[in-house]
Amino acid sequence: MKKQTGIWLDKEKAIIINLSEGKHTIKYLESNITIRERIPGEGKKFGRFGGQFLSLENKKKNRIKKQTAKYLKKIVFEIKNSDEIVLFGPAEMKTDLEKMILENSKISSKLLAVRTADSMTENQLVAWVKEYYN
Repeated sequence: MKKQTGIWLDKEKAIIINLSEGKHTIKYLESNITIRERIPGEGKKFGRFGGQFLSLENKKKNRIKKQTAKYLKKIVFEIKNSDEIVLFGPAEMKTDLEKMILENSKISSKLLAVRTADSMTENQLVAWVKEYYN
């Protein structure tokens, strides 16, 4: 029997629902992306030596980019044995995961759809995935 997978994700967590032989399993993955982090000394836009301007924006963007890539790679690793995959969720993170899946030739053909969905309870997520595959 096919292993069908539905993934609901946003920047905080991913919920992976696997359907196989009429049963479902649920796995939670935390993203560990630190979006709001206060760095000491961040408040000033200037250095203590006068006209030197400091900006930590690029450092923050790079950190978030690396953390996001690590999070998405972790999800791809979890779904590598799936036969069919559908992505859904409220945020743009699902399109980032779609791009990463399409770059991976081993699982790119398994991706069936990417849908927008609101936040749901665990039972609603399972029902959504079951309804999609039926």
